[in-house]
Amino acid sequence: MNDIAFSEKTRIGIDFGTTNSVVVIRQPDGSTRTASFKRPDATSAETCRTLLCFWHEESQGRSTRQHAIGAEAIEAYLDDPAESRLIMSMKSYLAQASFRETQIFGQRMTLESLIASFLRELMAQAGVSPDSCAVTVGRPIRFVGDGADDALGERRLLESFSQAGFTDVSTLLEPEAAGWKFAQRLTSPATVLVADFGGGTSDFSVMRFDPTSGKPPEALGHAGVGLAGDQFDYRIIDHIVSPLLGRDSVYRVMGGSPLPVPIEWYTALARWHRLSLMRTPKTLNDMAEVARGAAEPELIARLIELVREQNGQTLYRAVSDVKSALSSSDRATLRFSQKNFSIEQEVTRKAFEQWIAPDLAQFEDGVSQALARAQIDSDGIDRVFMTGGTSFVPAVRALFTRRFGEEKVELGGEFVSVAEGLALANHA
Repeated sequence: MNDIAFSEKTRIGIDFGTTNSVVVIRQPDGSTRTASFKRPDATSAETCRTLLCFWHEESQGRSTRQHAIGAEAIEAYLDDPAESRLIMSMKSYLAQASFRETQIFGQRMTLESLIASFLRELMAQAGVSPDSCAVTVGRPIRFVGDGADDALGERRLLESFSQAGFTDVSTLLEPEAAGWKFAQRLTSPATVLVADFGGGTSDFSVMRFDPTSGKPPEALGHAGVGLAGDQFDYRIIDHIVSPLLGRDSVYRVMGGSPLPVPIEWYTALARWHRLSLMRTPKTLNDMAEVARGAAEPELIARLIELVREQNGQTLYRAVSDVKSALSSSDRATLRFSQKNFSIEQEVTRKAFEQWIAPDLAQFEDGVSQALARAQIDSDGIDRVFMTGGTSFVPAVRALFTRRFGEEKVELGGEFVSVAEGLALANHA
């Protein structure tokens, strides 16, 4: 793609997401254009998977490290999973002080440098030079993770953009950005609840819009929940997959009392962005040791193969396909196979909704917190705007239609609304 000719400080909105990232360019006439990203099959998409893959290539007796992002990262990883390193859900670590760096083929890389590598390639594919634009990047109200340090998360996010070559960077809360996009539909003043569901976080914002005033929207109250679409994937994995990989099994050390298999392996498996970090000699050796004393060693062997052969991407794709299918069907079949293990199990929407009930309750609590902070009740909301892939889930939509009335709830631009709003927001 040829680089775009920019006027000075052309505005760019970047939604750097847990699962997908989007880049939107504001045109001189005030309209927006969403950048497209290439796929291995020569098609293009408005979203880029937030994935980064490293591998080595031999040429003329020299070994050089290569990397790719998005769909190309998946292709590179699947070409040689044993000799590549796939980095997933980098955003999920931003607010975790305990995660600072990792080893990539013997080289230490900080989280910020990993994200910067992703961003540089993202901009190259979008045809945008980072130092030629003013970028507004979205941030969640609450970063994902137990004990998340939101201030740390924002600092590291900004540092990542700085390392990628951006010189003019500002942040905006993601639901506020989605609200800017939604405001283009309004013709009269309205109080709007914006529900922004990302891959790792869900944010709720009550905003007052007056399109007749020419003034920016007024943010009345915010609340954030550190879970979203990935959590729904976790529920499927936890109920169907993890038991088949030995989660509920026990093992003995030198004939002693039975001990539970380490639950952290399955927590890491369920929180899928951590799976690539499990493929270390120490973790694999620990698993092999447990398997030797396990009551069901064949189950632990399945887990070892999943991690060692880096089959997680195939598993997560299968899980995500089931979740998507359940948005339009009452039942779907989870299908996954690797060398010595396969799954073919039906999942009903009723069972899925029972599994995600605790998460729906957290969404409801988040909405209540946002309303309370805005000092407004449900009747005071004129419109509800839902954005993000999780808004497709019928049980999620039902939560809002029950509370606010079906006539008030709107969906639209589920994957690009935040980035569009980010591009528009500084041009009130």
